[in-house]
Formats: sequence, structure tokens, C-alpha cells
Amino acid sequence: MSKFSKRCYKKELMDDLHCSGKELEQTLRELRTINRLLGGNKVTTSGIRTLVGKKNRRPYSVADLGCGGGDMTLVMKDWSIRNGYRLRIIGIDANPNIISLAKEKVQLNYPEIEFRQGNVFDTDYLTEEVDIQTCTLFMHHFTDDELVQILINLKGNTKIGMVINDLHRHFLAYHSIKWLTTAFSRSQMVKNDAPLSVLRAFSREDWKRLLRAAGIEKYKISWHWAFRWQVICWV
Repeated sequence: MSKFSKRCYKKELMDDLHCSGKELEQTLRELRTINRLLGGNKVTTSGIRTLVGKKNRRPYSVADLGCGGGDMTLVMKDWSIRNGYRLRIIGIDANPNIISLAKEKVQLNYPEIEFRQGNVFDTDYLTEEVDIQTCTLFMHHFTDDELVQILINLKGNTKIGMVINDLHRHFLAYHSIKWLTTAFSRSQMVKNDAPLSVLRAFSREDWKRLLRAAGIEKYKISWHWAFRWQVICWV
């Protein structure tokens, strides 16, 4: 059986909620560059546009789950300013060290972006419902059973819908990122985690099965370059 036929559950180094220090900072810098160069950030912002449409006069609250160093919160903020949307953005991550880095980097220029430590397995990871929740390269860190629980929790805290931006499990994606990180990365975490994240990623059928198990009936799944799935869910 091909190793791409089903999801791998091997943990990544970044899954350690206590990871910190220069290795983590280097990893976050490199991931920021990879996402920018491969165009993956647009998968999230175009999903937000689909959910809110042209109704951009009122403010919308957006929770970015697994926010990491806050890169996507900055992308969403800059995108909203350019396109006339009013977004109140909350970054959430379970790693307190990452939250500290995000605050240090982001709030200097955008103090209105909030960051909170929170675990999506807790039903109270948000103290209030938000309009939209986004997950960018976050969902592949979990098993199928865990993902169903996360999706149920998201659904219970969302007014409009969710945007999931994650990887397509494909042999070309795996071998390409493995070669690129081996050749250019200075982070052992990136060299280990980047190809492993592809093995932990999804097929279209995976998403259909997971959404069905979570009781989500209205959704749209679309493929985007480079090897990304965009899953938009309406609640």
C-alpha cells in the first residue's frame, strides 16, 4: 500500500506545546516564506470573501486557530484594509511561547489584533461566538477522531462559517517540499516537519468523510495551487 493512500499520524516536532527558542523562531520565519512564495495565504482570504460576500460594511470577528507566529493574522488584516473589510481578528494557539512571539511581532504595528492561548479541544477556547473561524495549515496536526471533535467545537462557536486551508496529500507535494527544505532550510524542525505534514494531509474524500462525521452539511471543497485544499463551511 502506498504511503500516500491514507493519513500518517506521526507527530511533528512543532506539536510539542513547549517548543521554544531560536529553533522555533527560525522555523516560523521559514514557514512564513514558504507560504508566501507558494501562494497559500490567498486560500484563506478568498474563503473569507466567499463567506461575507459584498456585505463588507459591518465589522466581522475572525478567530484564527493555530495562529503560530501571527503571520496569517497580518495577512488577513492587510487584505481587509486593501479591500474595505472591517475585521476584528483574534489569534489563538495552544503554545504559550508562540503566543508571546506573535504578540511581540504583530502588536507593535497592529495593537488591535488580539492573541490568546487556547486549546480547541476545550469548548470554552473562545469566550464568545465569532462570525468566522479560520484554520491555515492547522488541521493536519490532528487525527481523524480529534478533527471531528474540533469541527464540532468550531461549529458551536461560529455564526457564519469556517475557512480551512490545508495541504493535499500527494507524492509530488511530498517530494518537492522534501527536496526544497533539504536544500535550503536551516531549521531541523522544518526539514522534519514539512514533508511529514504532507503525509499527514488530506484527500478530497478525507474531507467529505470528516465533515459528514461532524454533522456539517453545507460546505465547498476546492483545490488550489500549490497542493492546497480550501474547505468553506457554512453553519
